[in-house]
Formats: sequence, C-alpha cells, structure tokens
Amino acid sequence: MTSTELTGHSVIAGRTVAGTGKPFQAIDPASGESLEPAYSQIDVDQLHEATAAAAAAFPSFSTLPPEKHAAFLESVADEIDAVRDEIIERAAAETGLPAPRLTGEVARTSGQLRMFAGVVRSGLFRGVRVDLAQPERSPMPRLDIRQRKVALGPVAVFGASNFPLAFSTAGGDTASAFAAGCPVVFKAHSSHPGTSEIVAAAITRAVKAHDLHPGVFSAIFGPGRTVGQSLVTDPAIQAVGFTGSRSGGMALVAASASREVPIPVYAEMSSVNPVFILPGAIADGVDELAAGYVTSALGSSGQLCTQPGNVFVPRGEQGDAFVAAVQRAITAASGLTMLSPSIAGAWREGVATRDEHADVAARGSEGEGPYAPAPVVHSASLDRFLADDVLHEEIFGAASLIIRYDTVSELPAAAERLEGQLTATLHLTDADAAEARALIPVLERKAGRILANGWPTGVEVGHAMVHGGPFPSTSDSRTTSVGSLAIERFLRPVAYQNLPEALLPEPVQEANPWGVPRLVDGRIETA
Repeated sequence: MTSTELTGHSVIAGRTVAGTGKPFQAIDPASGESLEPAYSQIDVDQLHEATAAAAAAFPSFSTLPPEKHAAFLESVADEIDAVRDEIIERAAAETGLPAPRLTGEVARTSGQLRMFAGVVRSGLFRGVRVDLAQPERSPMPRLDIRQRKVALGPVAVFGASNFPLAFSTAGGDTASAFAAGCPVVFKAHSSHPGTSEIVAAAITRAVKAHDLHPGVFSAIFGPGRTVGQSLVTDPAIQAVGFTGSRSGGMALVAASASREVPIPVYAEMSSVNPVFILPGAIADGVDELAAGYVTSALGSSGQLCTQPGNVFVPRGEQGDAFVAAVQRAITAASGLTMLSPSIAGAWREGVATRDEHADVAARGSEGEGPYAPAPVVHSASLDRFLADDVLHEEIFGAASLIIRYDTVSELPAAAERLEGQLTATLHLTDADAAEARALIPVLERKAGRILANGWPTGVEVGHAMVHGGPFPSTSDSRTTSVGSLAIERFLRPVAYQNLPEALLPEPVQEANPWGVPRLVDGRIETA
C-alpha cells in the first residue's frame, strides 16, 4: 500500500520545494489544535518555476493520443483510491467532516476522473466539424474548412474550503483541465494542506508513471494576496478555476482583467438556492417536506454551495404546520463542526446581522468544540424580504430563511428580485402546474439548475449536469464546474481552411485516425 510522508512543502513539477515564506499549520476545527507538519509558503519567484514548467509541458500534454491521455486520467484515479484511507484520516482531522462524507468525496473525485477518461476516448469534446469543399459551387466555390477545439494552455486552480477533495487538488477543475489537455498549477487551500499534499503526491506518481513532462502538475502553498494574485496574472496561465467566496472570486476576476492579455476566470461564488413550496405540495402533508428541508439545510453544517438558504412557504394552516415542524427539528438540533475558525467566525457575523433584520423562527444548540455554532432558521414576510437587501445575502453555514407569501401569483416577481443562483427548486403537484409554468421562465433566467420535488444539495457528476449559473453564483453563466461539459471551459475552437491532409491534426484528418465523432456538412458521423 502506498503511504505519503507529509513534507510540509510545495510540489513543483515533480520536485518537493521548501518555501521561503512564513510557515502555517492546519487547525483541527473539532479541537482547535494545530496539526503537524507546518507548511512552508513559496514566494513569487518560486511560483514562476511552476508556471514556466507548466508552459513547457503544454505542447506535449495537449497533443497526447486519446488512449495515453485517458490512461493518465485513470492512473490519477487509481493512485487516489490507493491512498483513500490515508486521505480520509487526514481530511477528517483538517475539516471536521465525518468519514462517510469524505469516503463519498474520494469516490466522486476518482469517479469523475474515470468519467473524463471515457470522454477523452470518445473524442466528442473535441468538437470536430467539417465543411467539405464544393469546387463546383456557383457563383463561388467553397473551400475545405475543418474545425476542432484545442486546449487553452496552463490552468490555475484554487482549492475550495468546503470540498477538500471534489473541488480541490484533483477535483473537478483539475480533472476537466487535464481532460482538455491543460497542465495545472494548483494553489492549495490553507485549511487542508495535508490532504492536498497527499493527493498531489498521487497525481505526481501518475505523471511519472506515464513518462509525462513533470510540469503537467504542480501544487503550491502560498499567501493568496501575493502568490494567488501573481498566479492569476502570470503570462503562462491561460485560465483560472475557483470555488469560494464572492470577494475572493471577484478579486481574481479583477486581477485577470488587469493583465495585458486577459484570461477567463471560472469562479463559483455565492448562491442562496431558493426553494419554492407551492400550495399543492404543502397540502399533501408537511412532515416529510420539513424533514427534507432541515436535512438539506443542516447537512455538512450547511457548508455546501447548494444549501437551501431561502424557502418560500405559503401562508395558511398548512404553511404554519410546516414552520412548526421545522421549528421542532431545528430546536432539537445541535451544531456541527464547521470547516475552519474563519468560516465559523463569518457565519456568526452573518447570523448576528440577520438577527437584526428578520425574526428567529428557531435556533438549535451549540455543538461540541469551539467551532460548532447552533443552527438557526429565520423568518420574514415576502414584503419584508423584497424590501431588505440584507435578507438576500448568503450565510455560508447552517442558517436559512423562511419567506411567507400570500398567493402564488406573487412568486414570479419575487424570483425576479433574486440574484443569480446555482439552483432553484420547486415543490409541486399536478395541481400546481399552471402556476409553475409561469414561474419556470423566470427561474431559467436566474439559475443554472431547476429541480422539482427534491432538495438542491447533492450534485450528480454526469454529462447533463449544470453546476453554474448567472452572476454572482458564478463569474460566467455559460459554463458548469461539474460534469463533462466542464472540459469545454479550457478549450477554444480553431478552423483549418484548405490545409493539405499531411498538415492537418489527427482529429480533422480525412482518415479520422482517432475515430472521433464529427459533424460533416451538418450531419453527425461516428467512427
């Protein structure tokens, strides 16, 4: 069994590199104690070693044959699975997350790498289109034009605080960049450096096993305001993947825009994920509905980007019964350990502010340890919600807001008032179809994923999933950070007009040696 000895240092193009900056330690949020080892932080000059290596790796990595490319992704997955127990033990200590949640996250991380390997083998993501020459066309002949998508170049990926695996070192951004053919310079999150180092070592082993250029992957530790900003503005970097706060994401967007040559920043940031409970759904009974809401709102201490932060509930007897059931469940609930002292502190500040703007419907009890605040649900009328911008703000953690409305006809205007969201959820029956039909077009403009009769927490990694949405849920609403479509963030189209066959890249050659699906004169052709 592979075992990783934690060094406390960055990995730059396969080499362990001690940083010159002030070291830091992860904190066990369950106890407040510091964890060994201390992690050194690189400086900007050392950062340039990583970006230069990524640039040097790009030509060979971006042109790998499909089978070798896919096999590399599968090897990364295999290496991660080989140290699963080690990852879970360290991640639990650094995040306070329970082992079952982390076990699932390891499986998701390796699973999406294997899924992307399948996409690489299929060739569909290469977007090949061929318009065959028509020399006899009148009045002007048509030349032979062929199009494919090519990798952008080295990608900077920032680890997320709330997903130490699935949105971190080998998570969705790294996996989709690799699948596109882009080397990755990964900036680890300071809350779980040990977890990041273990996974970074697994990726490094896979790079070496396939005899790839070592610059395909680097993992660095460093201050966000210096090393993070410098990473985004480094000329070698051609795109950025980020999951985190709105302030952090917008700082990276601003840094990118200030470059001599701006680059895309795909930042997932802020979302309250509204849930609309329609009269027919609540008439069917409230106990199961309330239990589902509380489970979704409190799971992982509410630290999920799809946590239901706003729930619209009709006034009346059944609505009152729903609120009462929620109150009972919340009052009986204890706080769960949050991911870090800073996140727990921000949560307390957000709740204290909301206490001044909305009624407290129910508050639970403090949990064990210093960073397990009591969960809370507030309530407000629809009029009050619409008039108060504070009630639209995300509180990252186990806090949610119940909004009471009088008639379903009020909901489309209320939805228009919302910011962009990752998700929007409808609870409805057939009796609510007409009202839902009026609401859905608004939700399409406001959210990347619309659900019916479920809860937004939990994101399936597949081909149809969209985990993105209008600003400020993401910085680019045209994309997703989950699923195979995420690969296209790190690609761009190139057309080849009248090039000789000998000069054409394999995906667009007439012989189609890689067997990729193609759109030829508007008709889909498979190998």
